[in-house]
Amino acid sequence: MPPDPSRRDIPLGPMIDLRYIKKLIDILDESTVDSIEISSDKGMKIRISKSPTGRGAMQVAPASVLAPMMAPPAALIAGRPTPSDGVPMIDEGPKAPAAKAGIEVKSPMVGTFYGAPEPGTKPYVAVGTRVAKGQTLCIIEAMKIMNEIESEVAGIVSEVLAQDATPVEYGQALFRIDPNG
Repeated sequence: MPPDPSRRDIPLGPMIDLRYIKKLIDILDESTVDSIEISSDKGMKIRISKSPTGRGAMQVAPASVLAPMMAPPAALIAGRPTPSDGVPMIDEGPKAPAAKAGIEVKSPMVGTFYGAPEPGTKPYVAVGTRVAKGQTLCIIEAMKIMNEIESEVAGIVSEVLAQDATPVEYGQALFRIDPNG
């Protein structure tokens, strides 16, 4: 009788154990590493990646270039299905307060946020700092590469929304800049 493929303790193929794969995924999820690749001496390769494009080195580009290319669908931004997805609209009761005025600078990638060029030095910007278009606001470390995030607008920083040396997600708001300030 052939083995039951739904059992988790049965290796997939001659050398792949599903528990091993699950452990690799768990380790990757808990780290800031984007992908891992393991090769055996018998020619087997396992590649696990958080992003769909894990090959090659990441190139540094200003946020204004990356954000439009990588914009997720509106339903993903909201984090829930919409009526256009075939889900009826439900009255959610009182609405949250309106978003504060200003333009949000969002993270163009997953990584670690750093507000200063080096530990212990003065941050690039703080609340009340006047910034010019193209001025460096912070660094996001992704795959051991330091990516400078630049301001897309001129104005005054009204909020710093990320904490230093903490992980950030793609599309997460990092700063709010008031262009009228």
